[in-house]
Amino acid sequence: MTVEEALQILQDKGYKYTGRRETLIRILDREDRYVTAKDLLEEMQEIYPELSFDTIYRNLGLFHELGIVSMTELAGERRYRMRCNLPEHHHHMICLICGKTREIKACPLDAMWGDPEGFQITDHKFEVYGYCQACIDAGRGEEVFSEQAPVY
Repeated sequence: MTVEEALQILQDKGYKYTGRRETLIRILDREDRYVTAKDLLEEMQEIYPELSFDTIYRNLGLFHELGIVSMTELAGERRYRMRCNLPEHHHHMICLICGKTREIKACPLDAMWGDPEGFQITDHKFEVYGYCQACIDAGRGEEVFSEQAPVY
């Protein structure tokens, strides 16, 4: 999803254009990782000091509903990123420390079931959690590496 595509979706669905929405979309587009609403609020308050969590959450909810952003939950907190540009079906590996993602090209569901008899699958989500090589190499979260990874 590009910034222009996201803004076009908002316009096509009749939502008002605002500088705040565009800024939020541009920040999400720049990040190659899942980010929290708190991360986004802190960055946006540099430009819009009066901005509230409610505004961020409301817009992230709208963007998710419209398919502009993807959402996941890590350590009990929702995190968001721009929807992938890859047109084919895929899944992600997500770093528990920095939130960066990497695509998984194959779908494990295909290997498990294919098309299950008597049931039509309309959607599914498969995510693998762990640590990216950059975080491992940087020694970030060494206390986490020494323990078993949390299960989500």
